[in-house]
Amino acid sequence: MAIVINMPRLSDTMEEGGVASWLKQEGDSVAEGEALVEIETDKATMEYQSPANGELLRILVAAGQSTALGVPIAVLGDKGEQIDEDLLKDSRGAAQAQEKQAAPVPEKQTAVAQQQATPVGGRIKASPLARRLAAEHGVKLEHVRGSGPQGRIVARDIGAVDTPVRESTRVALSQMRKTIAKRLQQAKHEIPHYYLKAAANVGHLLQGRQRLNASLPVEQKLSFNDIIAFMTIKSLLQHPQINTAWDDGQEIIQHHTVNLALAVALPEGLITPVIEDSQRLSLTALSAASKTLVAKAKSGRLSPDAYRNGTFTISNLGMYGIEEFSAIINPPQAAILAVGAARAVPQVLDDGQLGVQQRVALTLSCDHRLIDGAVGAQFLATLVAYLENPLLLLG
Repeated sequence: MAIVINMPRLSDTMEEGGVASWLKQEGDSVAEGEALVEIETDKATMEYQSPANGELLRILVAAGQSTALGVPIAVLGDKGEQIDEDLLKDSRGAAQAQEKQAAPVPEKQTAVAQQQATPVGGRIKASPLARRLAAEHGVKLEHVRGSGPQGRIVARDIGAVDTPVRESTRVALSQMRKTIAKRLQQAKHEIPHYYLKAAANVGHLLQGRQRLNASLPVEQKLSFNDIIAFMTIKSLLQHPQINTAWDDGQEIIQHHTVNLALAVALPEGLITPVIEDSQRLSLTALSAASKTLVAKAKSGRLSPDAYRNGTFTISNLGMYGIEEFSAIINPPQAAILAVGAARAVPQVLDDGQLGVQQRVALTLSCDHRLIDGAVGAQFLATLVAYLENPLLLLG
């Protein structure tokens, strides 16, 4: 009996999904557990496996299109089986009823859903990145010869195509970009932000890191961000009011563990995967966990669970040469730390003489509903003290 495959919920914050690419075409045989389609969520592009053995009888939502959760995207069944159209109607009706309960649907979205129900076959094989590059540069995929497996079009094939000069291009919003825009606008609108700035002399710290890395294998070398993260965790334990959350104006949630979120820049947008219970990790273990997390994030291999339960976020743009900046708080967290580049600057030294120091700018964005100015300042003072004199961590 035919099985209707609906747009799956692959993330707890996912409100709609996009079909990045079909890995099987109409008429192809599919085994249970075999990758069937790449779904673009608000966080990443993820493979969705077939729920059963059978033949892909019909594709209902074409690659590059989006639809609401629960809307039919394909039909799977026995080879040559006729599709019961009433089955599709029932599935669409259930999805529409569920959507109405969650939120009203604009007319435009309904029209799109109707268009997506049109059967689509014979799709061009192309990776999600290749499709996006083609859309950005106005390249028609049917004019591109694919160099990937089985003639699949990949990113390098788009770069090899001479494209016409265009004054502007309209690029469809990805699910991730839609979610980023919605949440940041909501955070900036609802959270009373204020900003505290400080700078730390990290000259001795950088020299110590250089000496330590000289004795470590390449895969274990410590980044400056690893050290910043480690000392931030220690500072949060000293100032637990920073490691809190806002619970809809009813309660303040005091966290007793530090689930450190790290801002990671991807081509599709900024994500904040989490290292849970980070206060339990040594510096080298934290570095290893961070490297693994970032690598998985950039390869799209993180599960939705990796983005949950963060209690504090660090965003470091120093590697891009940014001297200082202010970050937007990631709700329901109470604060976020923005880290700039370590740079040599003239400074009046303790003896009154002019010298040069390696200084890094730190900006703490705070939610004034949870953190008073003095509390945020004390946290920054502790962090600066650790950065300038790491031996304090031994006390």
